[in-house]
Amino acid sequence: MKKSINSIYLSAAHKSSGKTILSIGLSRILSNLNHDIRTFKKGPDYIDMSWLALASRNNCYNLDFNTQSKSEIKSFFNNKKSKINLIEGNKGLYDGISVTGADDNSAMSMLIDVPVILVIDAEGITRGIAPLLQGYINFEKKCKIKGVILNKVKTDRHENKLINAINNYTNLSIFGSIRKSKELLISERHLGLIPPNEKNIAEKKVDLVSKIIFDSINIKEFQNIGINFKKTDGKESPQIKEKIIKSENKIKIGVFYDKSFGFYYQDDIENIQQSGCDIIYIDSVKDTKLPKIDGLFIGGGFPEINASNISKNKNLIKDVKKFIDSEGPCYAECGGLMYLSNTIKYKKKKHKMVGVIPGDIDMSVRPVGRGYVRLKTTKNHIWGMKENLPINAHEFHHANISFKKNISNKFAYEVKRGYGINGSQDGYQYKNLLANFSHLRHTKKYPWIKYFIKYIKEKKND
Repeated sequence: MKKSINSIYLSAAHKSSGKTILSIGLSRILSNLNHDIRTFKKGPDYIDMSWLALASRNNCYNLDFNTQSKSEIKSFFNNKKSKINLIEGNKGLYDGISVTGADDNSAMSMLIDVPVILVIDAEGITRGIAPLLQGYINFEKKCKIKGVILNKVKTDRHENKLINAINNYTNLSIFGSIRKSKELLISERHLGLIPPNEKNIAEKKVDLVSKIIFDSINIKEFQNIGINFKKTDGKESPQIKEKIIKSENKIKIGVFYDKSFGFYYQDDIENIQQSGCDIIYIDSVKDTKLPKIDGLFIGGGFPEINASNISKNKNLIKDVKKFIDSEGPCYAECGGLMYLSNTIKYKKKKHKMVGVIPGDIDMSVRPVGRGYVRLKTTKNHIWGMKENLPINAHEFHHANISFKKNISNKFAYEVKRGYGINGSQDGYQYKNLLANFSHLRHTKKYPWIKYFIKYIKEKKND
């Protein structure tokens, strides 16, 4: 009897092959059939993760060699996985920083013991798909490649040539064939796919994508590996975000969450809650006053896109400035840093922001900081962290900040790899505010949430 597999790892030969679209489609199909589907994304991605959470109607989590140890990844995956699990890789199957492949998708799939289905961009290729696949099969024989899904197939004739080549030269199963279609495109922006929390038509788009994918996959092949497309009696999975019930005796942390600020690791949010804190979500446009809170967390996003509406909410801006000026503990990342600056200039228009960080943001067409970051703490870190503590993080920003005065003695981090605020430093500090372009993740190596909450409690008791 063939062993059932309840997890699949979607990878590709190269980036932009269609992994995310396929992952979105499969996740929504299985969710509509009431399956308990869990999605994961390799790497530090926020945007694909938010689409997968929307499509699956369940939380999505990141698996990342940069911030997590191998044992931590295995434990994390086993704790979060569900009845059916879909892991979307980043870039190509064998793409990574390490020349030995220690941090690529094949290494991840082997670590968590999940077989791979390759999504192949078939545009402009026919018989040549055979040596391509043979190379991928033989390059790392311990990596379990179960089959392929053909993407951007032009015609029936094109499809037949591809299928014949695969069947003649490999033992791989063909899990689907997707025709090239404009309907499968999701608008792109400088950081990648537009976040679904910014698109009113996101749900319709996901449903349309899932219908096309359902008509394009080989259900029998999926059933052969234990992924059943029959409707179950189970209930649909919960939504990604719910309001947290607040109590008077807990630390209350305000978290900006709206179409401008949505870049948060789901497990970070859960870690804040599991630390005994209440989360109060704040909308930068709709909420006209800051709720009663003990600490404030403003994550990343695209505040420049909605800067005009954000700047019009003067009452909330005034409250945030007053909170920070009054020594309220605040942590901000990337878009949060931009929000706390004097102004954001985008498409030749300048918009006034909170103004507690004495600098002006100018958006660039090209990335200023992009990729993995290595930081070291300085003796100035306001959370009281020891000096020279190494931190792995990541950054994705097109923002430059020009300060009005020299603040070289205020930074919390030295940048050893990456760009940060000025190429060598990150983590601007003012009173009880820490703001950086680097995105941190709460892990065993660097449990930043523990430090932040401890700092909030200390300031509350002063």
